[in-house]
Amino acid sequence: MLVTSFKDDGELYDLDSIPFWIYKGVVLSHYRFLLAETPFLTWIGNSLTASVLSTIISVIISVLAAYSLARLNFRGAHSFGIAIFITYLVPPALLFLPLSQVVHKLGLSDSIWSLVLTYPTFLVPFCTWLLLGYFKTVPREIEECAMVDGATRFQTLTKIVLPVATPGIICATLFSFTLSWNEFLYALTFISSTAQKTATVGITGDLIRGDIYYWGSLMAGAVLGSVPIVIAYVFFLDYYVSGLTAGAIK
Repeated sequence: MLVTSFKDDGELYDLDSIPFWIYKGVVLSHYRFLLAETPFLTWIGNSLTASVLSTIISVIISVLAAYSLARLNFRGAHSFGIAIFITYLVPPALLFLPLSQVVHKLGLSDSIWSLVLTYPTFLVPFCTWLLLGYFKTVPREIEECAMVDGATRFQTLTKIVLPVATPGIICATLFSFTLSWNEFLYALTFISSTAQKTATVGITGDLIRGDIYYWGSLMAGAVLGSVPIVIAYVFFLDYYVSGLTAGAIK
């Protein structure tokens, strides 16, 4: 992907060239075309807005749901936890049609807010299941000590459990952000105007025209679109691994 984005068109379509090597020199024309001839930066901004907002909403809901299932021994808690995970297994292709009707009735069609509303439908179930396993690894004794000292259940969650569960929460946050950033089907279905498109839909929609593929600019867009994900994982990789491991073991 990176090598292709720096090749000129002549070398890209040369059947005798090696895909992993640049013979005719590095060119930046594909990046210039992407940034100057398309609203790429607008698409990136839309993707960031939708991904960040839906991630925040999903993680907050997931923390409350997972803690309730892990600590409050109400009837059917175990079955409800399994049902949440089964919900995540439902393919998005089965949901975008009914969700499109919901989006239309709410007046959010062709808007970034339609994605902020619908992305949690697949983010919340898995994050809840992931955090449920992580919260169960937190010793109950530290919560009981806080409640003996007069803390409420909510204070115990915010001041005791959440700091201890930071790796699991970061893991859920990275997972949510990655899925939101890469999501294609909902963004393609709910948004049609160029100014409101996300990067995944905008790049493929504007750089694939009939049977003409702008391969150089497509790869340039893929490279630049990968940067936020790479940055996120570079800074939080240790938390991500420890969060996944703890949740999986439990």
